[in-house]
Amino acid sequence: MPYFAQYTKAVSDALLNMKVTIDTGEEKSADEGLAAWCDITCDIKANNATMFFAGNGASAMMAGHMAADASKNGGFRGLAFNDAALMTAIGNDISYDEVFALPLGRFADPGDVLVTISSSGNSPNIIRAIKKAREIGLTVVTVSGMGADNRSRAMGDLNFYVPAATYGIAEASHQVLLHGWLDRFMEMDGR
Repeated sequence: MPYFAQYTKAVSDALLNMKVTIDTGEEKSADEGLAAWCDITCDIKANNATMFFAGNGASAMMAGHMAADASKNGGFRGLAFNDAALMTAIGNDISYDEVFALPLGRFADPGDVLVTISSSGNSPNIIRAIKKAREIGLTVVTVSGMGADNRSRAMGDLNFYVPAATYGIAEASHQVLLHGWLDRFMEMDGR
C-alpha cells in the first residue's frame, strides 16, 4: 500500500478504535460521546458559561483554533490560555506545570468547562489543569492519545482516547474529533 494511503488508514483506524468513557469508567460509543459533549455545550451556551481549552505544542494550536471556532461559529464563549506572554511569565516565575491551572483559577467559574487536548495524556500542566478545574467545579472533557494508560484519560467527566502510535496520528485524529464535535453541535443548534 502506498505511504499516504497507509497514513490516512492509520488516522481512520485510530478514530474508529477511539474509546469514550465517562467519569465512572463506563464506556460509551463515539456517537454517544459526541452527543454528551454537545449536551454539555448546549448547557454552557444556555448559561452563558465558558469552555476553556488547554494543550501544548500542536495541541495548543488546536486549543486556540477551537476556542476561536467556538466563539465565532458556535456562538458560545471559548477561551484558550496559550498567550505567549502569559505562558512564559507563569512558566518562568512560577512553574510550567501551572500555565493552565493558574489562569483557570483566575478566570473560571463553577459551571464552566475545561477541554484538555494532549497527545500523551500525561503532560504535567494538563494534569494540574484538570485538578484545578475539579477544585473550582468545572466539567472536564479530555482528549488524549498514545498510551492506553495515560493519566488524563480517566480524569474527565467525558474522555475521548484515540489509540494512536505516533504524535502525528494522534494530532490528526484529535483535530478530526474536535471539528466533528463542533460541527455536530452547530447542526443541533441550527447554525
